[in-house]
Amino acid sequence: MADTTVKVDSETRDRLAAVAAAHGKSVRAFLSDVAVQEENHLKLAEATAVFREVTRRPGVAEAFDAAFPEDAAPTSPDFAERAA
Repeated sequence: MADTTVKVDSETRDRLAAVAAAHGKSVRAFLSDVAVQEENHLKLAEATAVFREVTRRPGVAEAFDAAFPEDAAPTSPDFAERAA
């Protein structure tokens, strides 16, 4: 992988260096990790949106519960109170 230069102001550079050092990493390693985390966050947000859209469709939740009864949502009356 070829190296490249990213220009940031000195305050940002110093902040990145301090945060990277607090994590015991070089700025290069820290930024690489941040990029992966942000990519994962974007993918998770997209997957969440798709999941919410699908589960809004009538009958989907019930079909899932029927197919996977061990993972079905709890139905006891006090569950909502405990979950709140």
